[in-house]
Amino acid sequence: MLSEFKSFIMKGNVMDLAVGVIIGGAFATIVKSLTNDIIMPIVGMIFGGLDFSEFFLSLSSDVTANTLEAAREQGAVLAYGSFITATVNFVILGFIIFMMVKTLNRIMAKEEKTPKEPPAPAAEVVLLGEIRDLLKSQKQVK
Repeated sequence: MLSEFKSFIMKGNVMDLAVGVIIGGAFATIVKSLTNDIIMPIVGMIFGGLDFSEFFLSLSSDVTANTLEAAREQGAVLAYGSFITATVNFVILGFIIFMMVKTLNRIMAKEEKTPKEPPAPAAEVVLLGEIRDLLKSQKQVK
């Protein structure tokens, strides 16, 4: 069972997936920082200094706090500002991945259009051709 697990883990697809997940996690951190630290403050400035992450709707009459964290401690809240931020993160991430795939497809299309030179014949093929020609010439001499 251990050897089966080892062969499963060492397959190329599993290793590629692991690398993809790790890079995806790091990329998600970058996009989250881009959204929270650069884009959302600009959007907040456009809308009069609003911070979307603090928008919430209390679902209980016990909630009297002005900040989301304090409101969550007092009772149930609908944190729609966090949802707006997550949606912006998703749109940005989707757009970046779209641009990466588009660029990759363009590069691959150029590769397919460029004419490829036929591979040079292997030395064995050349030698076999010479032997054939010698045998033909010997048959004609006799």
